Amino acid sequence: MERIRTAWALFQGLLLEALPFLLLGVAIATLARLVAPQGLWMRRLPRHPLLAPSTGALLGFALPACECGNVPVARRLLAGGAPLGTALGFLFAAPVLNPIVLLSTWAAFPNQPWLLLARPLGAFLLALLLSGVLGLLPESRLLVPELLAQRRLSQPLSQVGLLERPSGLVGAPLPPAPAPEARAGWGAELEHASGEFLNLASLLLLGCAIAAVVQTWLPRSWLLSVGSDPTLSIVALMLLALVVSVCSSVDAFLALGFAAQVSPGALLAFLLLGPVVDLKLAGLFTVLLRPAAIAITAATALLAVLLIGQWVNLWLL
Repeated sequence: MERIRTAWALFQGLLLEALPFLLLGVAIATLARLVAPQGLWMRRLPRHPLLAPSTGALLGFALPACECGNVPVARRLLAGGAPLGTALGFLFAAPVLNPIVLLSTWAAFPNQPWLLLARPLGAFLLALLLSGVLGLLPESRLLVPELLAQRRLSQPLSQVGLLERPSGLVGAPLPPAPAPEARAGWGAELEHASGEFLNLASLLLLGCAIAAVVQTWLPRSWLLSVGSDPTLSIVALMLLALVVSVCSSVDAFLALGFAAQVSPGALLAFLLLGPVVDLKLAGLFTVLLRPAAIAITAATALLAVLLIGQWVNLWLL
């Protein structure tokens, strides 16, 4: 019974922490549809393999949302025809490269200047890597079908031919109904935003429930018991980041509680991995990426963060 109460308390904490940022992300995506309903400005973003994800990552400075709120914004970027690298760069880097997270990291670790530089730099490099790896996949194998159909309708014929659009040609699927953004204003947008928020919130509920249950039955004590080992400490803190699923806006204060018990590389690994991959995000990513793409994202992020943590330990220990 005690564990059930603990799991319920953790579930409420995770949900209350994430919901405001999810709502903020949906509001930003809705505003983008109203301001530029055809997404023309998105198509003018750079498509260079490095400039595209770099631009997306830097958008995080202007959009202060954690990883939950970034999902609807990244979905809007993809649906509006933005370069794939830009949307992915934003999705993976913006949870760290925004003023709230940068200030919270500084507030938690004012006496560790290396961490204040290493965290945003590591998040930026991780976003470039993930964008490059996922960019090797065809969009048809990367994006979920509904999002892919919306994206193809938003792209010019020079990039997507008629046969790839749901245009009603012989042998092609019938065209979907016109998007609300093309035929109405605030009323239709609010209805669309409400539906999107409820859909994402249901996935968030599931992710928070899984994270709360795993946290309750997986004791943190044995994870932190290997804190002095250069390699095992990194692996343990990566596993902890997956399990606790705390938002990037407050994860630095959580890390402060065990920073003295773990290696520097493990501390950085915890702060880098959580905003990209955790149990809470697993469900939210399903509105963007196919299961295989989510698995590739997780595997690439785990390996990259492990290597970054090892390098930091070699440098500082």
